[in-house]
Amino acid sequence: MIRAVYDRIPGRVDAARKVVGRPLTLAEKVLYSHLSQGDATEVHTRGTSYVDFDPDRVAMQDATAQMALLQFMMAGKDKVAVPSTAHCDHLIQAKVGADTDLDMAKDINREVYDFLESVSNKYGIGFWKPGAGIIHQVVLENYAFPGGMMIGTDSHTVNAGGLGMVAIGVGGADAVDVMAGLPWELKFPKLIGIKLIGELSGWTSAKDVILKVAGILTVKGGTDAIVEYFGEGADKLSCTGKGTICNMGAEIGATTSMFGYDEHMAKYLRATGRSDVAKLADGIAGYLRADDEVYANPEQFYDQVVEINLSELEPHLNGPFTPDRATPISEMAQAAAENGWPTDVKVGLIGSCTNSSYEDISRSASIAKQAVEQGLKTKADFTITPGSELVRYTIARDGFINTFEALGASVFANACGPCIGQWARQGADAEEKNTIVHSFNRNFAKRADGNPNTHAFVGSPELVTAIAIAGDLTFNPVTDSLTNENGDVIKLEIPTGDDLPAKGFEVENLGYQAPAEIGSTIEVVVNTDSERLQLLTPFEPWDGQNITGMKLLIKAKGKCTTDHISMAGPWLRFRGHLDNISNNMLTGAVNYFNEKTNAVKNQLSGEYGTVPDVQRDYKFNQVPTIVVGDENYGEGSSREHAAMEPRFLGVKVVLVRSFARIHETNLKKQGMLGLTFSNKSDYNLIQENDTFDFVDLYQFIPGKSLHLSVTHGDGSTDTIECNHTYNGAQISWFKAGSALNLIRSEQG
Repeated sequence: MIRAVYDRIPGRVDAARKVVGRPLTLAEKVLYSHLSQGDATEVHTRGTSYVDFDPDRVAMQDATAQMALLQFMMAGKDKVAVPSTAHCDHLIQAKVGADTDLDMAKDINREVYDFLESVSNKYGIGFWKPGAGIIHQVVLENYAFPGGMMIGTDSHTVNAGGLGMVAIGVGGADAVDVMAGLPWELKFPKLIGIKLIGELSGWTSAKDVILKVAGILTVKGGTDAIVEYFGEGADKLSCTGKGTICNMGAEIGATTSMFGYDEHMAKYLRATGRSDVAKLADGIAGYLRADDEVYANPEQFYDQVVEINLSELEPHLNGPFTPDRATPISEMAQAAAENGWPTDVKVGLIGSCTNSSYEDISRSASIAKQAVEQGLKTKADFTITPGSELVRYTIARDGFINTFEALGASVFANACGPCIGQWARQGADAEEKNTIVHSFNRNFAKRADGNPNTHAFVGSPELVTAIAIAGDLTFNPVTDSLTNENGDVIKLEIPTGDDLPAKGFEVENLGYQAPAEIGSTIEVVVNTDSERLQLLTPFEPWDGQNITGMKLLIKAKGKCTTDHISMAGPWLRFRGHLDNISNNMLTGAVNYFNEKTNAVKNQLSGEYGTVPDVQRDYKFNQVPTIVVGDENYGEGSSREHAAMEPRFLGVKVVLVRSFARIHETNLKKQGMLGLTFSNKSDYNLIQENDTFDFVDLYQFIPGKSLHLSVTHGDGSTDTIECNHTYNGAQISWFKAGSALNLIRSEQG
């Protein structure tokens, strides 16, 4: 497959350059070389044109794969049309230690694992077993390749940009399109160029680059854009360091992030057993980077350019409660004092899909080794989560795990664990105000441990290790010292490590299972009485009439991420059962009218209840509803459950000030109306007892606003103009009831 892609890239890029009439950026080269139509024949307008693409592969993690594959089973296909994989990484809870936790997960989740294995076997999907590793690390090690295009049912699919891919997080319905052999639609992204000059040194790492970028661009600054990193500083970063930066591009809302092909990527490909891919890439290297003119005059080719001097960059901690609140470590003492953040660090956690490479672990181990040799102990609890079995086996061979354990650390399974709320943290239910530091990517309230009062700060693995030893959020290892039990003053030396193992990677069992050659005889069993899995029933199509009499379910105030709409953690166990998981719908959203979560007014009874209970009452009484939200609604994970649950329970419209990209697409795919206020201040007009009637839904066409008549409790009315970004095909999804309904109808 890769050889075929590389064979066509030069011709397609040359054709696109002629059509566009100027030099091309890297993202443009990859996008234009993956057009469904073949060679480019027109210029696609950034931020406006909807374009059909043919991605090279699909990846799914076990929490989202359940719903994606339940939908694929309805598509009427015998086998996936592109290479696809499923990875069991989300359902393993971190509690005791790697072996115990993995055995427990295999027992508790057996039904789901058996389902995923059998579906994968039947439809030609590669299956990565529990314990094999976190999807994004495994993809980087095995499947990512420069100049390729992939989609994955997880927002951090963008990690593969570290190997020069256009890798994009999507909902399961998008994955179904590609696995079914259909073109995949994307709004042609805007382009943000980030020029890196200088060179990292000392305690500063690749993680600090994206922490700095998040502080500059904010959680919505990358929406509908691809971020391209370039410059002398970019070429000095390791491949896995590039992956870390691209991974957290999800936290600025970017469609994806990427680096141009260089020797660091070639070295990583060779180290992970893909010398043939490196050789192919070397043969067309000029097509796997932006044109020279772009690098010479970036302001002429990108919609926005940011320059960062790596030589001046210092270690950062981002947080709490949002990944874009960036604080240099030298300023943390002042920031903590001004904001009342607890400075006594309870837990330090390293690993996750963002920072679990050999380089990350080796640099952290160098700090741990110093601590052990100098008689220091961690004042905070300390945990390590390896990203893959390949990395875990290799770092065990090289003695790093022994070093961490000598420091008193706990080593969890090769899985997502605490990063996604799969952490049985003792005492979290007491909801005490406390601080943790971690090398993960997100730090929304309640995300790691379910405690809304846990202040989580994001940093590099080496900085987290140092802070865990100090037990103090304000500890700056660049300038500060520690004291051991003998009273000796210890100054930690600068972390050191190798980007790749000197003795090469080594592993006994990757945990991969290839699918059956012929899957037609394989039966996929879903028990009707299962509480974990449920076959899907198609959503009802639109009847062609104005939707009227809609009641307000909730007016969400402030940040409303997919974690607020459909929480992870303990709810992951229901990801394959739409009815059961719908009991968490919008339970984390703050009700504008009472400042509470999971407490909304039922206009039929006048009483307050939980959001799911009130919505189920509306559904039972056949009363349509609307959800109103604030800016960047649906920020965070790609989980399509945040769109499917409202759809399943009878919500008709989500009307917000602005959307995060993936969530807006997920709503469209499920046949929902995702609209934005034409006048953002109209958000303030919405009252608790409002009823909504469409005026002109029967005139739903691309580029034309829709209008809602809002009747307030006192009988007064307002008319609200609503913008939308639906094109003709997406309106067809709405009319059919969902994109999947349309696929099924076209199958005859």
